[in-house]
Amino acid sequence: MEIAHVGAPGRLRALPTRLVNQVAIVADRAAERALENTGSRRHHYALLVALREFGPASQAELGRRTRIDRSDIVATLNDLADRGYVERSSDPTDRRRNIVTITEAGTRHLEELDHRLDGAQDELLAALTTTERTDLVRLLTKILDDHSRG
Repeated sequence: MEIAHVGAPGRLRALPTRLVNQVAIVADRAAERALENTGSRRHHYALLVALREFGPASQAELGRRTRIDRSDIVATLNDLADRGYVERSSDPTDRRRNIVTITEAGTRHLEELDHRLDGAQDELLAALTTTERTDLVRLLTKILDDHSRG
């Protein structure tokens, strides 16, 4: 897919839906480059972030917090567990449910991913000032929150 550029028709450059889509393509490429050679992808990162921020959680809770599909959660957690980044244990209140916990190795891996993704943010937002970056995040969050309620 092509990326919007300075020479694109004005009507296309004025469509927020198209602009967001075009920026998403650039953002995806930057994130993929940042995560290259780590063995991790965006789902891995999202799950590690959720576990680090909120603590141990069930697979279902992780799915709700990250909006990752259940089948993708299982596959990604299997990979993280195989690599020693998370541990699963039975929930003492409901033996049918697993509780997932980030390990020390998982925390170190998350720190590496954070550093790499910080670089991706800088690459993506190089044309913006610090204030503009803050405003962009605020506005995108407002749009997502509004659509999450509906």
